[in-house]
Amino acid sequence: MSALSALPFLKPVHLRSPRSSPGGQRRHTLPASEFRCLSPEDAVSVFEIEREAFISVSGDCPLHLDEIRHFLNLCPELSLGWFEEGRLVAFIIGSLWDQERLSQAALTLHKPQGSAVHIHVLAVHRTVRQQGKGSILMWRYLQHLRCLPAARRALLMCEPFLVPFYQKCGFQPLGPCQVTVGDLAFVEMQHPVRGHAFMRRNSGC
Repeated sequence: MSALSALPFLKPVHLRSPRSSPGGQRRHTLPASEFRCLSPEDAVSVFEIEREAFISVSGDCPLHLDEIRHFLNLCPELSLGWFEEGRLVAFIIGSLWDQERLSQAALTLHKPQGSAVHIHVLAVHRTVRQQGKGSILMWRYLQHLRCLPAARRALLMCEPFLVPFYQKCGFQPLGPCQVTVGDLAFVEMQHPVRGHAFMRRNSGC
């Protein structure tokens, strides 16, 4: 069974009814809003959003196109995209990590036996920023992780000015991150993920 079919809350969320033609027959329309795991076919759309969001601020991207494809091939179930009428508007990409804290190797590796989900990047399309989509997507992503047996906690690294945003999402600072990128220094943050069995009983996963 695929990860998508096993997670009812990730099925397409239709926020409006299909339109009808003048003759009264229903015609197909794309869902107004849909959350789903990403696939390698989404890599270019992901990179376009990420490039615009990060290069203007830091001069580089957390993940380059080949790295995006790499993670979406290895662990697509650790990604989540928000689509509106078929267009990607926001996304998160993660991978598994098997150590207590992040290290430089965590930027490019997926450790299938790990229990920590390293969130590499969260980005929102420039046309829909300042609408709370980042917080909503993170909440949906954490719910998604609670239905994955391996996930026990989520880790991320961010620049200090983003710490308040992630604290509002429930993350707690662990202190300075060992990872550096150029001249940038980061704060490492953590969020616990509840056990799989508990969530099966209480959320329908």
